[in-house]
Amino acid sequence: MAETKREIERKYEATARTKLPDLARAAGVASVVDRGVTELDAVYYDTPGLRLAADSLTLRRRTGGEDEGWHLKFPVASGIRDEIRAPLSETLPKALAGLIRSRTRAEDVVPVVRLRSSRSVRHLVDETGALLAEVSVDTVHAERLPEGPDTSWTEIEVELADDADPEILDAVEKRLKKAGIAASTSASKVARALAETAEPAPDVADEPDGSPENATAGGRVLAYVREQVDAIVALDPAVRRDLPDSVHQMRVACRRLRSAFKSYRKVLDRAATDPIGDELKWLAGELGFARDQEVLTERLRTRLDAIPRTLVLGPVRARLRVWNAAHGGGARRRTLAALDSARHLALLDALDALLADPPLLKAAPDTPAPVLAAAVLKDYDRLATRAGHALALPAGHDRDLAMHEARKAAKRARYAAEAATPTLGKPAERFAKRMKAVQTVLGEHQDSVVAREALRDLGIQAHAAGESAFTWGLLHGQEEAAGAAGERAFPEVWAKASAPELRAPLTH
Repeated sequence: MAETKREIERKYEATARTKLPDLARAAGVASVVDRGVTELDAVYYDTPGLRLAADSLTLRRRTGGEDEGWHLKFPVASGIRDEIRAPLSETLPKALAGLIRSRTRAEDVVPVVRLRSSRSVRHLVDETGALLAEVSVDTVHAERLPEGPDTSWTEIEVELADDADPEILDAVEKRLKKAGIAASTSASKVARALAETAEPAPDVADEPDGSPENATAGGRVLAYVREQVDAIVALDPAVRRDLPDSVHQMRVACRRLRSAFKSYRKVLDRAATDPIGDELKWLAGELGFARDQEVLTERLRTRLDAIPRTLVLGPVRARLRVWNAAHGGGARRRTLAALDSARHLALLDALDALLADPPLLKAAPDTPAPVLAAAVLKDYDRLATRAGHALALPAGHDRDLAMHEARKAAKRARYAAEAATPTLGKPAERFAKRMKAVQTVLGEHQDSVVAREALRDLGIQAHAAGESAFTWGLLHGQEEAAGAAGERAFPEVWAKASAPELRAPLTH
């Protein structure tokens, strides 16, 4: 089984002659305990093209020390990484292989660097003997594999102990700097090894559009597309790890990308992007299976928690749990199956191919502002038509559907404006915020519609089981009120979003 450890550390340059200062004088440190010397032998793996290193991921198989085994590290922030550990084995554990699949695709990982380190360890402890940080002086010999050059260096690592105050790192750093020891310029040992043993890089050709990303409409749109593709790739292992909000964020990236293909059809040929858009819709749907049920259940649970206990008649909470299990059962398995599928890997490859050889149209070389503004305004016109249709209908099923369609149009207009903001600036930013407000009020209305459908089903199930359906009816009435409130709020929100002065700065 793989386990995760949050690693917070700082690295410093050193030589064989570097002497550590008295770290017992660092604020908060009571004493320094010498833990001796450990010999470590680590082989780092990557694709032949170093895809993991390009995204600052490291994968190693290490022997020696207390934590020998397979280690996969993901960057979280500067000096902070999540290390996923698996027991020592001859081959890469499946749990770790899945976490790197969005980067490696069909490629096998191969040994790229071997690091042999002699590690001198000291523990910094407080007055109670509790560990604050571990200070290591590493003498490293790195060898490029299979038969590349080698290099050597010495460095100092200071790693924060679990649950220790991060301020201890500042205190230690103050002592090190006072002794003339500077921070390392390398993020990791393997990054340094790869850099110092690399062959001279060949000249890199210009991007397909031949210009900086903001100089042309094609460059700007492709930059936005690349952002979303990078997000999908990076969020794949986060979803597998079940990190908070990861499913939602990956789903949003899929939606932003689909919207960009549709909004900027004058820049990217939809004959090429439509099939990819269909696959993005499939992936978002697989992700949404779990997310939608989770959001709906939490909404119903919150409603239930808010009503007086005297109005909760029958085994309401038990029925809600059973209902959620029946509807959400297997959701995570379904999500993981989608990420492990050949279809998902084919989608990632198709996105790479699109960026490598983008299907640019005649508008792509044009100055970006007019092209992007025209796309945003066209999406606004689409929204205005749907909003007007929804407002003209009487309350009821047809209006619910029309408001849902308007919500999707508002989301597309918002995404188009956000993609254009680096070029169009504040006017696009203000426009996007108004579109988000429309999306929000219509989203709340749609959530109430979905909740009412679920509550009706729950009431029917309760009645059929001989239970009181009173509480479900009460909650249904609350959701009806919430939906009506959304319908009342929509005209005012739309009036602000449709004000001509909001669009005037976008007109070119």
